Amino acid sequence: MAVVTVKSGVITNRDASPPVSNASNVSGGVVKTIKGTVEVTNGDNIGSKYIFGQVPSNAVINSIRIFCDAITSAAGDIGLYQTTANGSAVLLAAAYASAQSIASAIVVGTEVAHEARDIANIAKRVFEDGGLTTDPQRFYDIVLTLTAAAAASGTVSLAIEYVDF
Repeated sequence: MAVVTVKSGVITNRDASPPVSNASNVSGGVVKTIKGTVEVTNGDNIGSKYIFGQVPSNAVINSIRIFCDAITSAAGDIGLYQTTANGSAVLLAAAYASAQSIASAIVVGTEVAHEARDIANIAKRVFEDGGLTTDPQRFYDIVLTLTAAAAASGTVSLAIEYVDF
């Protein structure tokens, strides 16, 4: 065992001589939120989509918390789709969460931004979360897509926090 001091890249850049500026996706930017609510209906089938809000492709997702009533047997992926104006095609259906259960009530919120996304990708931008290598400079919708059908009706809300540059 050893006592160590380890610096993040942000601190390594700060302590460099001369100091190195950090990219805005890791230090700086303006935090914004989206709070979206939808109603799921008993009998909504696998593949049903619930659109909660849009984020710019160059944003970094800090947090996605899900809240819901008990929607018996239901689960869904949380990911990225083209906006309705851009045709609604899927970019990556499970960019943030894969088969997240909404079968039981979640009243205190469950963090899901890194359920499917590796924690090492904490500073990746939305377009990178969607599997793209260059920024298309557009908006994407945050969407819950059912992977298990709903056997009850209820409310689902997402609280999304992101940094815009």
